[in-house]
Amino acid sequence: MSAAPQTTDALDSAGVPDTTRTSLLRFATAGSVDDGKSTLVGRLLHDTKSILADAYEAVERVSKERGSEEVDLALLTDGLRAEREQGITIDVAYRYFSTPRRTFILADCPGHVQYTRNTVTGASTADALVVLIDARYGVVEQTKRHLAVAALLRVPHVIIAVNKIDLLDYASGPFRSISQHVQTHAESLGLPNVICVPVSALNGDNVAERSDNTPWYEGPTVLEILETVPSIDQGADAFAAAHRHGVTHPGRADAAAEEIGWRLPVQLVLRPQDAAVSEEYREYRGYAGQVAEGTIRVGDEVVVQPSGKRTTVAGIDTATGPLDEAHTGQSVAVRLADEVDIARGDLLSSASDATESTKTFHAHVAWLTDRPLRVRDRVLVQHGSAVVQAMVTTIDGILDISLPGGTLDSSIAKGHELQLNDIGVVSLQLAQPLAVEDYGNHRRTGAFCLLDPQDGNTLAAGTARAQVPGTADESYISI
Repeated sequence: MSAAPQTTDALDSAGVPDTTRTSLLRFATAGSVDDGKSTLVGRLLHDTKSILADAYEAVERVSKERGSEEVDLALLTDGLRAEREQGITIDVAYRYFSTPRRTFILADCPGHVQYTRNTVTGASTADALVVLIDARYGVVEQTKRHLAVAALLRVPHVIIAVNKIDLLDYASGPFRSISQHVQTHAESLGLPNVICVPVSALNGDNVAERSDNTPWYEGPTVLEILETVPSIDQGADAFAAAHRHGVTHPGRADAAAEEIGWRLPVQLVLRPQDAAVSEEYREYRGYAGQVAEGTIRVGDEVVVQPSGKRTTVAGIDTATGPLDEAHTGQSVAVRLADEVDIARGDLLSSASDATESTKTFHAHVAWLTDRPLRVRDRVLVQHGSAVVQAMVTTIDGILDISLPGGTLDSSIAKGHELQLNDIGVVSLQLAQPLAVEDYGNHRRTGAFCLLDPQDGNTLAAGTARAQVPGTADESYISI
């Protein structure tokens, strides 16, 4: 096996994707312990020629020192010393790589149950999640847990890589059985876009190139799927709108997207007052942030939350000049026609589907710290750039994926506290109103974090008003 070239043309000198030249996809990997996640990531990096030559030589040298005849590609992502010594993944490892069709930001997540919080972190911004399953063991409890996380976070695309198929002599039977099991479980969770691929990360079968060892499989490789699924840049608005309208087929998502509005959380109020500023900008007032959803156009009617004030878009400015319209993911400064009291943390949205601010809401939370969460605990809610005080009024249930049948429709049990890695349903009372939206319809403005009011550390990741996966209980949707 020869060393890969130093870098691809779509990466800059620091190894960061040049997104001006190709589209960008964020994806994460997950799976149980020893399912081969890091090896799959290493294989993707190697086969797309995204490994620096000296990095590959170092991995090759360490592999030989350990007595391995093959190069251990997992060492490319296991950066912590404890990871290398134990042969496991502990922390989320972010990697950048590229193909001629797309650039990627990859989060390699741990497999151990105690590191589920890291999986939540890695998958929280993912356009796609690659879940590995050991072909010898099939769907295990951690597989169900990671699929539940994908459902909770509304990850648009889930790819199931049935790994180590080479250890079963590339037999089709185990793969078809696992695929059926996964599809049944995914449907119970409300995951519509799940694709299963038989792979051998060690040998490279169906990872970046189609394998002659699986003539019974006619589907795409893992890389082909990653290169073609819509990203946030290309289709997140369409898929969010499609989900809202009950559309699960990607081909029908664009029509639904026409009905979606736009959102811009305000990160900074631009108000230059320095005497050195030119007269042209002396009275400038712009509201800067990243477009979270939809397309903003000059002349659009705007609703400001939480105040509820209305005005119109007078202009859209960027570092390179003014725009007539701005799309999801663009960082802009919006000028408004009227002087409205707006501060960091407020939300600008289209008037056609503007949300209403609230001081109470239900949510799913993934508890990320050793300290338990109890009813009446006081926390801080960070929603976008806004931070407000809050109190937990109820803990309505805890997800238990180990129940017979493996579905979540009967797994809501009343709980008095949430422990590390628990996923629970809670109610929150806010000290000040926030424009919190249903995460199922608005992924960016429906997400939030719970912070410790004493030290500011992150306690939980939350999805506001998210319906419990696999249930039809509307009590978790309405405010």
